[in-house]
Amino acid sequence: MTDQAVDTQVSSPLAETSAPRGVRDPGAPEFVGRQRELKELRADIARTGLDTLSGRKPARARVLLIAGRPGSGRTALAERLVTELAGDYADGQLHARLTEPDGRPVPTERTARELLDALSVPVTPGATEDELTEKLREALAVRRVLMLLDGAADAEQVDPLLPDAPQCLIVATSLGPLTGISDVRPCTLGGLDTKSALDLLTGYTGSVRITVDPRAAEHLAEQCGHQPAALVLAGGWLAARPKASVAELAKQLHNLPDADSADQGSPGSLARVFRFVYDGLPGPAARVLRLLCLAPAGLADPHTASALAGCSISGAATTLEDFARLGLLRRTGAALAQGPEYAVPGCLQPLLQGLIETQDRPGEVQLARARMLERTVRLLHSCRAVTEPEGSPARGRLAGLPRALRFDSPQAADDWLRLRRPALLASARLAVADGDLDTLARRLMAALTRALVAHRDTEAAADLYGIHRLVLDVAERRALPREQAAALLNLGDLDAGTGRTREALARYRAALVPARAAKDPYALGRAMESVGGAYQELGDLQRAADWFGRALSDRLARGERLDAARLYGRIGSTLTYAGRYGEALRNWRSAASGYRKAGEIPSYARALSEMARVQEYAGRPEESLRTCQEAVEWARQAQDVRLQAALQLRLADTLDRLGDSASAGLHRSAAERMLGEEPAEAGSAAGSEGVPTTSAEQSSEAGAG
Repeated sequence: MTDQAVDTQVSSPLAETSAPRGVRDPGAPEFVGRQRELKELRADIARTGLDTLSGRKPARARVLLIAGRPGSGRTALAERLVTELAGDYADGQLHARLTEPDGRPVPTERTARELLDALSVPVTPGATEDELTEKLREALAVRRVLMLLDGAADAEQVDPLLPDAPQCLIVATSLGPLTGISDVRPCTLGGLDTKSALDLLTGYTGSVRITVDPRAAEHLAEQCGHQPAALVLAGGWLAARPKASVAELAKQLHNLPDADSADQGSPGSLARVFRFVYDGLPGPAARVLRLLCLAPAGLADPHTASALAGCSISGAATTLEDFARLGLLRRTGAALAQGPEYAVPGCLQPLLQGLIETQDRPGEVQLARARMLERTVRLLHSCRAVTEPEGSPARGRLAGLPRALRFDSPQAADDWLRLRRPALLASARLAVADGDLDTLARRLMAALTRALVAHRDTEAAADLYGIHRLVLDVAERRALPREQAAALLNLGDLDAGTGRTREALARYRAALVPARAAKDPYALGRAMESVGGAYQELGDLQRAADWFGRALSDRLARGERLDAARLYGRIGSTLTYAGRYGEALRNWRSAASGYRKAGEIPSYARALSEMARVQEYAGRPEESLRTCQEAVEWARQAQDVRLQAALQLRLADTLDRLGDSASAGLHRSAAERMLGEEPAEAGSAAGSEGVPTTSAEQSSEAGAG
């Protein structure tokens, strides 16, 4: 499927009006009223709490709770309070959304990880919820931070995130009281007072239409229930129709029946005003608006809207801008190359979901979602391809894409990936949760993984861990053993890279079963070798050598001589650790022989170097000296200067032990000439201290996985 198959013309929501395009800035509406609530919240910060009354120092941060129904302006009030208090908190502000657009609570693990990321605190991929929340509390204990937790479903979501730091302040919004968190007094929101409601309307219509008929304006505010979200929609409708009177709108709203969507979480007044505005949209624009409830994380840009509706990007950009003017969307502030990013207000999500369930066939909705995922996959391919060198096949394929799907530079692609990251990760989660688009979900996760690695490299480990877990979910659901094994191996690698060796070992052992079921020799061999590496890291050298031996037998059976040579080296390294120098020497000889037959001269020289090391540990310095001299010659042929220098230092140490200090000095001078001021580093890399360290570095350079 391609996203070029459909190109529907979308009528602008404002096409049939005479509204000037610059009536108002389509950003967030100006905050009005709520001065009494702001004063109460400020006073609550310094209010004597239960701890203070009992003579104890407060153990945790003070929590201010703003409770109200969707559309009551609870988030706007919280953001205004945070803005006014920002100067009192030197370490900045944090903002986390605790509810998904569809109303599901956000897992605490993900919230804690996002807050730690905002604090630039590194986190371990795969860390548990308890580990993440503990690390968050530790990070906040030495900071003075103001944190906004928006849309809390219950106290269990908020409590693990509260820092044990009285100098911090938490502002939370919720539908009702957070029973279970002590010393929290909710500020419950109702409607705006009449003056504030009229001020909000005036910001959209100008003062003339309000002052010429103040009674009609007050009646309109009553029809909107004095709810900010409903007033914004009414103001946007009036702003788009300069010739329409306030009384006319109030009358039309009065004649409408009460909406039956109060049980969906929206007040009846908001649902009624929304339905009135929605019914006035042209059919294609109304369809675009309904489909925006499918946007991941509630975030939409022109590409998202274009793919959902099957229309041009320019038409989608115009439609989104018009929706923002009508108050149906709000800008997020993210400036993308393709246009600004918009958010669907949370109070409108259930209303849009209800419309899409009644007015669109399930097949059409699924097709729109598939188009959106396909467009995202192509953008991710383009995002990665722009980082490839000029003239590469990836750049050639990039040149064949439509102009709208290409990025002008790697920096533009990086900016897009950074700004759209929350929506991209949400796309992956939604695609997996859907269950009917698993093929697209797998392609999306593969493309997202490549793009993150290309642009963020090691910084992407936490995101990659979550993506691989999603891949594993799909693979298990669809009984895809090859992909299940790959996901387990990738998760194990991430665990091993962060020191969680026992967790990595469990992943590697679990990967053996699907690898055998898929008859995938690569995955099976990699799993066996990784199990051996994990045991080696844990100090169980006998099991490590055993698993390396199994992987070696598998490689030899398939005639993969180069990989077999590498595994001989890993076995030799393990046996050296165990002090079994005779067996270690035999394996290093086999490794050297394999590299020489394959023509891998640098690897052959390193294997000889390891042989010399083992001979020295075994108390055979003359043999070690001869082997090391041979390794120097092969390193010279391979033009590996650092290896030559390391071997020269090893020769010097060996000659010192044999009592030839003059020759040892010559070899040290030669190493210094090769590396300038780095002889000490080279000596360390060569393992010239007389203690067996490891040959993992040499094995990895020779291609160890």
